[in-house]
Amino acid sequence: MSSVLHKDSKMNPSPESSNDSDNVSIHELIERRLVSRRSFLASSAGMTAAAVVGVTALDALSNPAEAHGRPGDRWPSADGRIGFDGVPPNLQATFTDAVTVPAGYSARVLAAWGDPLDLRPAWNPANPMTEAEQIRSFGSHTDGMHYFPYPGALGNVRGLLAVNNEYCDPPLVNGIIPAIDYTTVTVTLPMVRAQQAAHGVTIMEIEKDRRGRWSVNRRSPFNRRITGNTPCRLSGPVAGHELVKTATDPTGTRVLGTLNNCAHGYTPWGTYLTCEENWNGYFSNETGDVEGVIDIDRKFQIIKGQSRYGVVKGGFGYRWHEADERFRADLHPNESNRFGWVVEIDPWNPRATPVKRTAMGRVKHENAMVVVGADRKVAFYMGDDERNEYLYKFVCAKRLNPVGRATDRDMLDKGTLYVARFHDNGTGEWLPLVHGLNGLTAANGFRDQAEVLVKTRQAADRLGATMMDRPEWIAAHPVTREVYMTLTNNSRRGNTPVSSNAADGTSNAASSNPPVDAANPRPDNDYGHIIRWREHHGDVGATTFDWEIFAKCGDKATTKVLGGSYTPDGHDGYRGDIVGDDYGAPDGLWFDKDGRLWIQTDQVGNATGDWANIGGNVMMCANPKSGETRRFLTSPRNCEVTGVISTPDGRTMFVGIQHPGEDWTTSYTNNSTWPDSGVNGPTRHSAGAAVKPRSGIVVITKDDGGVIGT
Repeated sequence: MSSVLHKDSKMNPSPESSNDSDNVSIHELIERRLVSRRSFLASSAGMTAAAVVGVTALDALSNPAEAHGRPGDRWPSADGRIGFDGVPPNLQATFTDAVTVPAGYSARVLAAWGDPLDLRPAWNPANPMTEAEQIRSFGSHTDGMHYFPYPGALGNVRGLLAVNNEYCDPPLVNGIIPAIDYTTVTVTLPMVRAQQAAHGVTIMEIEKDRRGRWSVNRRSPFNRRITGNTPCRLSGPVAGHELVKTATDPTGTRVLGTLNNCAHGYTPWGTYLTCEENWNGYFSNETGDVEGVIDIDRKFQIIKGQSRYGVVKGGFGYRWHEADERFRADLHPNESNRFGWVVEIDPWNPRATPVKRTAMGRVKHENAMVVVGADRKVAFYMGDDERNEYLYKFVCAKRLNPVGRATDRDMLDKGTLYVARFHDNGTGEWLPLVHGLNGLTAANGFRDQAEVLVKTRQAADRLGATMMDRPEWIAAHPVTREVYMTLTNNSRRGNTPVSSNAADGTSNAASSNPPVDAANPRPDNDYGHIIRWREHHGDVGATTFDWEIFAKCGDKATTKVLGGSYTPDGHDGYRGDIVGDDYGAPDGLWFDKDGRLWIQTDQVGNATGDWANIGGNVMMCANPKSGETRRFLTSPRNCEVTGVISTPDGRTMFVGIQHPGEDWTTSYTNNSTWPDSGVNGPTRHSAGAAVKPRSGIVVITKDDGGVIGT
């Protein structure tokens, strides 16, 4: 069942590839990468010097998880050096259903779906999950996460971990076997409520004991769940607008819940940002109509607006609309307009209402990466995770106050939202999504700024932004502020007949066939790539930038070739140009304090087809200076590796494992018994036979107590 709900399950199956390669040496590849980087830096002359002016206190503010180190710690050189030997790929013939890390490291389970956040008894996975049990337990399908340390050195052993719970597998939640039966059973409101409670965010206090073992403090008053039914507040330009008013909320300011919380962000003032991604999949327009709307033009705009975001009959197959009417998009068309936002949460205040910050736009948000400039300007970079969608930047109107966080509480309500256009000459520009500019007028369907934001995709279409190969996670170098983004894949790139997103915003979601361009240079982009850019003059508020491709992912041993007359740019289209260990479908992205770039992947996860040589999903570590990449972690079967953060001292790392064993059919454990097999340490249920695979968090430490990655 989860294969329907997870966008990358059994992605692009293809015949297995033979191992046939005439690879150049790694030394040659590293030299090529160094030459490429020198060229990029030459074209961005002066940017590094401008960027590093504000490093120290301001950079500490911009990353709360790195603001507190050990007494006497110096700011690292951030040269990105890698000090471990990579692990081998997890191949089909010898697949290990476990988290595997390099020699000298250990990985142990910290928490998994259903583990209690309070002192009451734990949920028994042999039973269906109930709403009441789920609300007090760790949520399903972990994704992005951030660690909020206690002040000073205490933060290395104690803090709050905020974790996204992206989605759920209904048969696992409701206890239905075989999985296919969920398509025909009668869906009840209690079943739906349990699933909705599995979504959202988990906030939990964690601590390390004297033996060095991390655990959840089940007595902590900070532990809580934000779910698909938690009251949230709409804030910013869209709050109170006609497009977000409903029969149950005539004020247009109160929304029940946050859904499909994929990746995340954090703010310099100490709050957590959770991003609503594939929210469209929970809604269904059952009739293809809009009840009660007589005006034909208005009805057309509503239906095409739903189609532009992928709201269709049946959704992704959750079937919530059958028991919870607010997910009937034909009966309540404004309800879906209340999702697709960046949601701000104060982890230190359990009574605070989550706030949907509408000034940052409504798309299928992957994450929201903050960068603070030397002049205290604050920018957030965001990708819209779907084929042929766009890269965005939000620049706050106010500058950061380095004295106290209370004055920065509503900074996300005012600012300018931009969308990116990449030029073939290695430059780019940020196009403002501002009502009255660039055709964003009432005559073109945008009556005011609120409508621009509700229709962010259509506004970006109107401006002619560059269609990207699934813009996902974004990360920024801790010193240079160079920004990186993963582009996971795009099977429609280069297809015929060639088409682009229509300027009038009437294209169906992910339906276009864009030609290759400099920023997306490969047709049938199975393996994806990573792009990076620098703002001109080191100014996060700049409207121009320089860019280059950091890596074209691929399999150096593949025999698969691109069809037609396309000539790859210096490399075989499917072999890529990875310097070191191969990987594909890059997704999660994070920089540690030493400038190492950690890359997580999201592909089919069972080492078959296009992935026969690459193996299952992984977490890689890359040196941004040389481009060298090493495989740090391999994962359980049929899972995604997603979410990574460390303690301030870099000696403890937290990594998420999502949907282990997905695509099961007749038994919950057809594909995986992780984590309750106990292979990564004992769990709450490992004393007996594993009943269900469970998403969870692993704690990674170096056996000698050193910094991860060294």
